Amino acid sequence: MKRLLLIASLSVFALAVNAGDKTPKGEWIILVGGPSLKQWEQYKAQPHDHWWANFVRAARLRTDQLREGLGPDAPITWLVYKQGYLDRQPQENQDLIGLIETVRDKFNLNLVWFKNGDDVINYLNAGRDRKSQKVAGFEFFGHSNKACFMFDYSSNVDSSAKSFLHESQLRQIRGSIFARNAYIQSWGCHTGEEMSEWWYRATGTKMIGALGKTQFMMEELPILTSPGGKWVTAPEKLPKTN
Repeated sequence: MKRLLLIASLSVFALAVNAGDKTPKGEWIILVGGPSLKQWEQYKAQPHDHWWANFVRAARLRTDQLREGLGPDAPITWLVYKQGYLDRQPQENQDLIGLIETVRDKFNLNLVWFKNGDDVINYLNAGRDRKSQKVAGFEFFGHSNKACFMFDYSSNVDSSAKSFLHESQLRQIRGSIFARNAYIQSWGCHTGEEMSEWWYRATGTKMIGALGKTQFMMEELPILTSPGGKWVTAPEKLPKTN
């Protein structure tokens, strides 16, 4: 049911875009984290990222929706954690950077590579003239826990990250950069349990986040997988299950 409600809300958003009704004006920013590596994940009962493009594929699906609603020339930027895909390339024997660049070309995107959370904050605040072009949307596709976005989860360190955006850094983001009715969502796991509240306190905007885990799919946007999981903008705790 929660999954259907989210799909419905995104459909309503698309209709609102086409109707020009309450549509946030400005730049849409898609933040894409990197995949884990086999060397850290292969012996786990539930290893992450069998497919290198988990997050890229989801971001592409969302971008397709945005292009349909916003039009071919609306400013959409992908911020992508480049090192994660450079590190994954030997495992795949493919030019992953080149493949990501084909998505840029297909959807007329502004592709920006980043290294860490400071780079993300700097782009949000000053990547464009925020007096004339506000942030209309900000969405994250990648690994996360309740307190941070983890850009290199299980890439450099097993089950942890050296590159991240932590909730304690969010106060560096200026709330004035966001457009009225800006749409903000984290598609990663657990964000709604704590980080969404920190985001609101820091920026004055609401970020939709997951209560529980999410799963990235091939042909649809990420879905909730934890019993009792739902999309929230204020912190909650998962109900206890027997």
